[in-house]
Amino acid sequence: MGGIVTFSSNNASTNPRYSLDTTMTSSSDNSQQLDTVRIERLQLDCIIGINPWERLTKQRITIDIEMNTDLSAAGESDAIEDTINYRTVSKAVTAEVEASSYGLVEALAARVAEICLEDENTQSVEVTVRKPGAVRKASAVGVIVRRSRPSQS
Repeated sequence: MGGIVTFSSNNASTNPRYSLDTTMTSSSDNSQQLDTVRIERLQLDCIIGINPWERLTKQRITIDIEMNTDLSAAGESDAIEDTINYRTVSKAVTAEVEASSYGLVEALAARVAEICLEDENTQSVEVTVRKPGAVRKASAVGVIVRRSRPSQS
């Protein structure tokens, strides 16, 4: 059976928490069960928005990533090569987002999903992007995008 292993930093305000969720989730056809590697609350600063004033300075966004894969080999081997390296993904996402200038959070989330799918171990991904303070009286607005590796026939 599965559980959640969480790695957290001493400075939670600037560093993301990483979780490895080994709870099994079924694929749509039940032929394969996938595990999940998570990056939670990755806080990054970037140019984001369509309003002229939003284009002048970087804004804080928050990203959650869930990458689905089979972790059974990594569980047996204890080898980083058999899993999704969340540090590598986090660095790639950080580099892309902090250098970016998107108008829409939808476009930014789609690009983050593409980065996650570059790892051959990632079968599918769910990316949540939140933009705090974008709407009065709301803690944040955001989107969730889900992408999968094309099925091989």
